[in-house]
Amino acid sequence: MLTFLSSFGQTFFISVFAAEIRADFDLSHGEWGGIYSLGTTAAAAVMVWAGGLTDTFRARQLGAWVLGMLALACVAMAINPYALLLPVVIFALRLTGQGMTSHIAIVAMARWFVATRGRALAVATLGFSIGEAILPMTFVALMTVFEWRSLWGVVAVIALAGIPVLMLLLRSERTPQSMAEENQSLGMAGRHWTRRETLTHGLFWMMVPALAGLSAFGTAFFFHQAYYAEIKGWTHLSLVAFFPVYTTVGIVAMVLSGMALDRFGTARLMPLYQVPMVVAFGIFATAETLLGVALGLVFFAMTAGANSTLPNAFWAEFYGTRHIGSIKALAAAVMVLGSAIGPGITGVLIDAGVDLPMQYMGVSVYFLCASLCMWIGINRARRTLSVAT
Repeated sequence: MLTFLSSFGQTFFISVFAAEIRADFDLSHGEWGGIYSLGTTAAAAVMVWAGGLTDTFRARQLGAWVLGMLALACVAMAINPYALLLPVVIFALRLTGQGMTSHIAIVAMARWFVATRGRALAVATLGFSIGEAILPMTFVALMTVFEWRSLWGVVAVIALAGIPVLMLLLRSERTPQSMAEENQSLGMAGRHWTRRETLTHGLFWMMVPALAGLSAFGTAFFFHQAYYAEIKGWTHLSLVAFFPVYTTVGIVAMVLSGMALDRFGTARLMPLYQVPMVVAFGIFATAETLLGVALGLVFFAMTAGANSTLPNAFWAEFYGTRHIGSIKALAAAVMVLGSAIGPGITGVLIDAGVDLPMQYMGVSVYFLCASLCMWIGINRARRTLSVAT
């Protein structure tokens, strides 16, 4: 439920309203991308601190507060009349939605499950896939009947409705501290790493290009979906109609990666999981038909599905679970920062005359380099794991 509700702060949902927002506030692609980047960057900075709260507070307590703030952010989007306040609204949506709501869910799964961590993460992250499958197409269709601001009011009500459900489902939840004592999972060198130690460890920085890149350019693709359809000569609705293909393949990839993770560990799988993005963006750059884009979405979904399980388990496997909330918050901050950089860079380049297809060819090369960095870093570090992988 938490991963599904995080959709309201995710780029794939906010970007559904991009054309209406730009029209209402008279913004260019670069200005809208800059506003989005500014708000998202601020959210990434706060996530470094806020994400650590999952090491102290129960998911039901923290989750209820975050869902309440997410609802307020949705109301703000519905009623805000000033372009100057848009960065604040985006900040609130990104921090509470993309950032904290999903972070609480993922940290809980990584902490509570050890032997079946991959499958647990796969089940919990189904909410992402369900949101990606039904929300863009639903709200694009609803905007043909209802004014876009009123739909954000509906979203706020849905977020609030999640609070009593969360309290009911987690009524017997234990504290993070008790979990740390009762059900420990050690990392490299047979110990639990702190956030400070993680920041000074080389493996973390070898992972940063992959963490930031997928978030940056995956976000950029969905952020510019309406414009991408426009330059290709398609309607927006005809493009989002293929998103269920992306979702279906993503779910399959998520489940299979979770099963493979439990059997092989993250060390073998992580260096390979972004390779399909090389193919995906190569196709996006050259596709001339919707069926071509659908094929690109298949490859995109392979990585996106695996991304729901592999990186989240990676931090627990390599750095231990005692401080997993704080460490995962670092990774989440990098990803949120990436999602800020992607729309900003691509928006500025569009305004400068560099079209999306040309940009996407460069993105394809980027993912190849990021995969190489992961392979080097993980192969150096895996020998220090307490359990051979």
